[in-house]
Amino acid sequence: MYFLLLLFFPIIIFLTINILFLLLQFTLRSFFSIITIPGEIIKIAMNKQLRRNHALEHATINVIEETYSIFSLSGIADENGFAIRGNVGAELVENAARVGLKRMKSGECRLAIHKRCGTTIAITNFAFSLIFLILILKFWTLTILNVITAMFLANLSGPILGSFVQKYFTTSCDVKDIDIASVRYRLKPIPYFSFELGFYPKEVYLETINLY
Repeated sequence: MYFLLLLFFPIIIFLTINILFLLLQFTLRSFFSIITIPGEIIKIAMNKQLRRNHALEHATINVIEETYSIFSLSGIADENGFAIRGNVGAELVENAARVGLKRMKSGECRLAIHKRCGTTIAITNFAFSLIFLILILKFWTLTILNVITAMFLANLSGPILGSFVQKYFTTSCDVKDIDIASVRYRLKPIPYFSFELGFYPKEVYLETINLY
């Protein structure tokens, strides 16, 4: 028995240290998320052009998923347009974007919302962080149970809150006066570097313009 305790004692210590480190990491990340995520949402909400391009990005992906059953796409919007990343060609993306734009102009604002949007992911992370910190402050304990409870509640509420934030803060269905100006392939920049390599994956970028 004594031999078994000696054998497993280092393993128990190792696991305990890792669990404590994990809990500390969750706590620090939660504080960071509480501070940064609202600011990012507000920044997008105050930029109407970005919100409209974000909505058109979602509409494009929604149309592609509905029409071609391609579900492996992602996108990112900026003030000048948006990029679609995945195994699709420029012509298909352009056609889907024009269909999505036309449908939104006709009143299909649901196309501006997408369940895999980064907004929903950010809001789910925010919900987790908020719930996790509330549990710590309420019970003054830092346990794995707090993490599991926060994850469960955040995954229940995150998609609902994410759709709400998308609808009212990070997208805009008011696209009646914008159009697609150009469509082109562009190389995805390598993370943390400002240059591009020819063999690095490409994305389809659609530039938008204001008609009035």
